[in-house]
Amino acid sequence: MQNSENPRLLKRAGPPRSHRGLILSASLFALGYAGSALAQQVPPAAAESQEESPAPDAPGDIAVPTPPPADVTLPEVEPIIGDDEFDDAIPPISAEDDPELDRPLESIAEFERRQAAARAADASSDGDAPPSADGTPVPALADGDAVEAIGDAPITDSELAAPLPALENFNVEPVEFAEPEEADAHRTLEYTVQVNGLAGADATTGVDLADLFGDLSALYDGDGKAENGAMIRARLSGDAELLQRILASEGFYDAKVETRIDRTPRTEDAGADGESRARRRRGPLTAVIDVTPGQRYIFSSIAIDAKPTVPPTLISDYFPLSVGEPIVAERVQGAEAALALKLPEEGYPFATIGQRDILLDGASGTGDYTLPVDIGPRARFGGFETTGDLAFDADHVETLSRFKRGDLYDSRMVDDLRQALVATGLFSTVAVEPQKTGEDAGDDTEYVTMLVTQDAGPPRTMAASAGYGTGEGIRLEGSWTHRNLFPPEGALIVRGVAGTQQQGIGATFRRSNAGRRDRTFELVAEASRNNYNAFEALTGRLAARVSVESTPIWQKKFTYSYGAELIATSEDDYDFARGVRDRDLYYIIGLAGQVGMDRTDSLLDPTKGFRVTALVQPEGSLSGKFTPYARTRLDVSGYYPVTDSIVVAGRVRIGSILGAARERLAPSRRFYAGGGGSVRGFGYQELGPKDPNLDPIGGRSINEAALEARYRFGNFGVVGFVDAGQVYRGSTPTFSDLRFGAGIGARYYTNFGPMRLDVATPIDRRPGEARISVYVSIGQAF
Repeated sequence: MQNSENPRLLKRAGPPRSHRGLILSASLFALGYAGSALAQQVPPAAAESQEESPAPDAPGDIAVPTPPPADVTLPEVEPIIGDDEFDDAIPPISAEDDPELDRPLESIAEFERRQAAARAADASSDGDAPPSADGTPVPALADGDAVEAIGDAPITDSELAAPLPALENFNVEPVEFAEPEEADAHRTLEYTVQVNGLAGADATTGVDLADLFGDLSALYDGDGKAENGAMIRARLSGDAELLQRILASEGFYDAKVETRIDRTPRTEDAGADGESRARRRRGPLTAVIDVTPGQRYIFSSIAIDAKPTVPPTLISDYFPLSVGEPIVAERVQGAEAALALKLPEEGYPFATIGQRDILLDGASGTGDYTLPVDIGPRARFGGFETTGDLAFDADHVETLSRFKRGDLYDSRMVDDLRQALVATGLFSTVAVEPQKTGEDAGDDTEYVTMLVTQDAGPPRTMAASAGYGTGEGIRLEGSWTHRNLFPPEGALIVRGVAGTQQQGIGATFRRSNAGRRDRTFELVAEASRNNYNAFEALTGRLAARVSVESTPIWQKKFTYSYGAELIATSEDDYDFARGVRDRDLYYIIGLAGQVGMDRTDSLLDPTKGFRVTALVQPEGSLSGKFTPYARTRLDVSGYYPVTDSIVVAGRVRIGSILGAARERLAPSRRFYAGGGGSVRGFGYQELGPKDPNLDPIGGRSINEAALEARYRFGNFGVVGFVDAGQVYRGSTPTFSDLRFGAGIGARYYTNFGPMRLDVATPIDRRPGEARISVYVSIGQAF
């Protein structure tokens, strides 16, 4: 009971105590118990006093017994050890019993001398003590070794008694440190990889499994080197699991894969002092994987658990798996993906594919395939809702859609709407999802609402571009655009041009998707100055245009535009009658219409297909007598891929101005040829009729042609080209006196199109024509 009340007594651990220690422990145990008993007899007031004022000298690690309650009566307890027995066990501690207690303490030196004398006497009696330097015996330890006296005892070692040598005579030997490990001392293990047993599986599947394994293998990825053997074993273990998965994906579910590491011994000759000897050392390691494919499992049954569809064979027609074919993971996943894609295209927007179940039979090597499919309700398009940070409302979303209420739901139309929303450039993120309404649409279908979640992005954009061409000089263009200043999709564009020969500023209001999908309405006001060899002009222009054109996101097969413009321009022209250049003011009003067909694979960098564009511009000059005329032009280009990296491209342009003499046309409205977008090798507008100063004066007809061979490697490309063209005074191109230019170009391909650098020279160069012409811009020449 005492032990359980006093847990500190249970913590003793260690060697047995001496008898005196046992008595003291028992005494303390008894004192502890007696103290507990005495505490029970202390009045409550005294107990409280003791708790408030503990003895200051009490040890901090002794627990103070807690007194019992005052109203508790405890039984009398007999002590374990009586007082007489306890007194008899205490040793005598008085001077009468032990005279040594009254003796004064001696110094340490006296104590050491007395102890040394005692040991010397004992040693001399045995005859073992070695003599000291002065003949006195040296005291010895218990094991017989001589000891040096402490304190005033003489020093017996002559080396210790000798004086220290002078510092300059002290010989210090340098400490030799171990050489650091050489950089090439770290050796890596070399290994080769050997896979056995895949040939049979390759023949069965028709798939190069060894090549597939090589693409994913950690052993092959290590290039035959490893830091240690543990790394090779880890790679080997991982590759074994990889092969197991590859084989299972092809239907070999019972395949066995075993691994081991072989070491090939080899010999080498090492010579020393002209002598040659052969020694054996360890050769490279071989990581071996032995494969036993086993049988290949096939489908014994295929069950699609789904409700009836419209048409009834919708699922079976678009689920390509059949009984008897091997269980190939890629085929299974592809069939399920095809079904998940086709059901929403045929009016089931909420169809979901469940978790497949394939039950394998090892005895027969077959598998029973079960796939649950929840087709959901058949649906038709209903209305639109929109939420989030809006760029425009649901009415404009409906304008962008290519479907109307009541059309059978088709996920391809939803994807088309999502692309149209992205093409506006007004969103950071945008999502289009069908929502159930439960509203009956007849024919066992229901309406769904298209929920458009918008997150409007920054509407402002700043852009800049630069270019250079011989005859055109340097041209810098910058623009600021607010794409949604007048919602929905009403943009304001401010544009400026600064160049060595062209300067201008203009503003454009553009309404995209104006009233219908893909239609754009523009109002343009601009002023410009152009200073070329052909003419110098100060021009103001107002124009309006409606167009349907391609964009980088949505390339259209057919495009068109129509519009009107009013031009006021002051230009100089050479007067052959007077032999001088004279400036005149022209007022021009005109209409414009253009149609195009695009069958290429890319808007900015086509590699196959063709394009055709026709332009007609009926115009009239209001200077003096009204003079009507029409500018017409036809452009055709084609692209043919010779190989994956080589494309042959060609173009032809024919133009004619009908109804007015050249002198009645403003110089800027005539045809010119030469330059980076025309006939390379010549300066800008350099070809065609010239005045006596050899400055071009333009013409009423034009023909051009170009042929390019484009070779691309990675993000870079090289282009060789030959261009031809000429401008004529009459309105009909005669294809005579064609001028040719040839050159080479470099391309750097970016995500927005290629950057172009072309260098060309004229063939059969004439006086006044530059030997080399350089053109820098963005995009292909055509």
